[in-house]
Amino acid sequence: MSMEYMALMMFVVLIILLMSGYPVAFALGAVGLVFGIPALGMEFFDLLPLRIWGIMTNFTLLAVPLFVFMGVILEKSGLAEDLLETMALLFGRVRGGLTVSLVLVGGLLAATTGVVGATVVTMTVIALPAMMKNGYQAELSTGTIAASGTLGQLIPPSIILVLLADQMGVPVPRLFAGAVVPGLVMITLFIGFILVMAMLRPGVAPLSADSESRWPHDMGKRVVRSLVPPMFIMIAVLGSIFFGIAGPTESAAFGAMGAMMLAALHKRLTLDSLRQSTMDTMRLTSMVFMILIGATIFGLVFRGMGGDAVVQEIMSALPGGEWGFLLASMVVIFVLGFFLDFLEICFIIVPILAPIAVTLGLDPLWFAILIAVNLQTSFLTPPFGFSLFYLKAAAPASIRMEQIYRGVIPFIIIQVFVLASIMMAPQLVLWLPDWMDSLRGY
Repeated sequence: MSMEYMALMMFVVLIILLMSGYPVAFALGAVGLVFGIPALGMEFFDLLPLRIWGIMTNFTLLAVPLFVFMGVILEKSGLAEDLLETMALLFGRVRGGLTVSLVLVGGLLAATTGVVGATVVTMTVIALPAMMKNGYQAELSTGTIAASGTLGQLIPPSIILVLLADQMGVPVPRLFAGAVVPGLVMITLFIGFILVMAMLRPGVAPLSADSESRWPHDMGKRVVRSLVPPMFIMIAVLGSIFFGIAGPTESAAFGAMGAMMLAALHKRLTLDSLRQSTMDTMRLTSMVFMILIGATIFGLVFRGMGGDAVVQEIMSALPGGEWGFLLASMVVIFVLGFFLDFLEICFIIVPILAPIAVTLGLDPLWFAILIAVNLQTSFLTPPFGFSLFYLKAAAPASIRMEQIYRGVIPFIIIQVFVLASIMMAPQLVLWLPDWMDSLRGY
C-alpha cells in the first residue's frame, strides 16, 4: 500500500478509536506515531518538539484559558440566574415570552461567558421547571434551551473562533467581527420562529400564569442591575478588540478581571469558588492543548505521508470547482459533527481543508465563519449533539430524549438556513470586519 493511501487509512483507524471511547488526544498522537514511525522513520519526528513548543508559546492561544476563566467566574457570580429571572419578568406578558427571554439570555451569556455546557445546564435548571409549570410544550422548551446555549459557539468571544483564527491564519479581531452579524441573524430567526409558533399554536407557549400582574416596583432597577454588568464586560472586551485598543489576549485578561470584580460585587468571590474556577479552567484548557498537541502529531504524519496532497487532489476534482469543494466540505463537517467534538474537527479536519480553500481563492475569514456556524449546528444534531446530553442530564426525569430530539429539529433547520445564507451572501460576514478596518485606517 502506498504512503498516500496509508495516510487515508489513518482517518479510518482514528474514527474507530474515537468511537470506541479512547481519549481524543492520545488517540490522535498514537495513530500518528504508529503509522509515522514505520513509514517515515524516527528522524522525521526531530522537529516535533519545536512544533509543540510553538503551540505552547503562541500568545494568541493564551486567550483561551483567560476566556474560559472569565466564563466560569461569570457563571458562578449568579449572572445567569439574575438575567433569566429578570428577562422572564420582562417578557412574561408576551405569549411565548419565557422562550423569547431564553434566546436573549443565551445571546448575552454567549457574548460574556461563551461556555456552552455551563449555559445549557444553567438555563435548564432554572428555566425548564418554570416553563413546564406554565404549560409550555416540552419540545419547544427543550429545543429553545439547547439552541440558545449553542450561541456561545458563534457569538464572540467564542473559544472556537480563537482556535479557528489560529488554524486558518486569520486575525482574531476580524474573525470576531465577522461572527457578529450571523449571530444576530440567528438570534432574530430563533425569536421569530418562537413568536410565530406561539401565534399559530397558542397551546405550545401559553401566557404565564402571572402575566396579568403588574411588574414589581423595582423592575427598572432589576433590569439595569442584570443587564449593565454583562453589557459592560461585552463592550469592554469586544470593543477593545474590534477597535484595536488591545489584542485578544489582553482583552481576555481584562474580561477575566472584570468577571472577578462582578463576582465580588455579588459577594460570591470566595476562596473556594476561586479555587474551583481555576481548577475548571485548568481542566478545560489542558484538554484543549493536549488535543492540539495530539492533532499536531497526527497532522505532521498525515502531511509527511502525502495525505494532504491526496485530499487536495480529490477536492479539486469535484464538479463545480470552488462551490463543489465548499458544499463537500460543509457536508463532511456537518456529518462528522454527529460523532466528533468541535475540538476534534477544528484540529483534525480544518488544517486539511484550509490550504485547499486558500488555493481555490476562497476568503479564509468567510470560510472560517462557515465552519463555525456548521460546528454550532453539530452541537444540536442527534444522536450525539453535546448540548442535548447537557440538557438531558440537568432536565427533570419526565423529559424524554425523543422530546429533546424533536424540539431541536426546527432550530437545526434555522441554523442550516443561516449557513446557506452566508454561503450565498458573503457580505453578511465580510461587511463588519471591512468597516472596522476602514475605521482604523487599514
